[in-house]
Amino acid sequence: MNVSERYCKLFRDMRCFQFYIRKKKGEPKTTKLNSVQSSFTDREVRPSGSELNSLNASETSTESRGRSHFPNLSQRPSNLRVFTFLDLKQATKNFSRSSKLGEGGFGCVFKGVVRSSEDPAKKLDVAVKQLGARGLQGHKEWVTEVNVLGVVEHPNLVKLIGYCAEDDERGIQRLLIYEYMPNGSVEDHLSTKSETPLSWDMRLKIAQDAARGLAYLHEEMDFQIIFRDFKSSNILLDEQWNAKLSDFGLARLGPAEGLSHVSTAVVGTMGYAAPEYVQTGRLTCKSDVWSYGVFLFELITGRRPLDRNRPRREQKLLEWIRPYLSDTKKFQQILDPRLEGKHFLKSAHKLSHVANRCLARHRKARPNMSEVLEMVNEIVEASSRVGNPQAPLKRREPMPTTMETKAQGKRRFMNKKIGDGG
Repeated sequence: MNVSERYCKLFRDMRCFQFYIRKKKGEPKTTKLNSVQSSFTDREVRPSGSELNSLNASETSTESRGRSHFPNLSQRPSNLRVFTFLDLKQATKNFSRSSKLGEGGFGCVFKGVVRSSEDPAKKLDVAVKQLGARGLQGHKEWVTEVNVLGVVEHPNLVKLIGYCAEDDERGIQRLLIYEYMPNGSVEDHLSTKSETPLSWDMRLKIAQDAARGLAYLHEEMDFQIIFRDFKSSNILLDEQWNAKLSDFGLARLGPAEGLSHVSTAVVGTMGYAAPEYVQTGRLTCKSDVWSYGVFLFELITGRRPLDRNRPRREQKLLEWIRPYLSDTKKFQQILDPRLEGKHFLKSAHKLSHVANRCLARHRKARPNMSEVLEMVNEIVEASSRVGNPQAPLKRREPMPTTMETKAQGKRRFMNKKIGDGG
């Protein structure tokens, strides 16, 4: 059976699942059933930067409790554009190396330029993600991305502009076209190699934006989406440094009303996954809350959740920070050394308390993301009164000239004399 026949068989074998539409708060709890198409299952975990960062996944899905599939595009309004493969070849200069932005588990990502659908005379920068040669599992992730981002829209979710699904002489072409995020991922800027380390004010804003995105997915729609792969590399920054969640290939619908969890194969990134999910495969929105707590400590320390290049006692972030959290003086020792000044110390300590609540061992003890967002909002507001929100990024000051150095020295000498005379 060739590749095209396998895909045809996949769509022939689609079965209809039913899921419950969640009612808004205050509305009566009436049950409404919608039919959705099952067009994907759990996939094996992808490497994320390093094989060591990946969780092992079982080969088959065990979606035994609750729903796992998304409303299909045919059942909900969608503004997604359909691109031809030729369109995208032209947009990316034939997928040239000079256009390549990076490579992930899905495949390669290229920068491209397309014409705006609203104004054809206007050009639009986009990121084009091309499905790699991973066969059926990669296609399932592609379908998930289209189904999720085709029906959700929020300022803190990366916007999917369109997609391409074509068969040509070279095989099946599956591509996704997103809004271009020029400032890369949060992981890029937290890296020690980054030339633009994030200021504390910007880190707080990113924490706030990410919490808004998760709260929307969990609580603000008529169905719940569990992100399942929340991490710093999946949080991208636009031109104004607004943070947006990206990469929904592992997302799942939350449990149906009356059920506590969805049972799935264990996938994700080591260091971010909630312990009960790793141990049992039982997935809830509180799994995302745990991952968010890990991310907050990543913002505070500037360290990755799992780093094999550090001394053995410092490789696992949550274990390393534990002895430093109770004492304010000790707490300073785990702060990212690239952060300057001490005006942020109080808000950093408050943010660590939020992180600790998200990292409660029992998932029921963790707050909902709407509660987390409220706590982060309070910290941001308090910090803006004493901090310096006008400088989102640490900037390198130019070196003073020889004349400036002499003048500064003279001023310091005069100040010293004045002080002595006083």
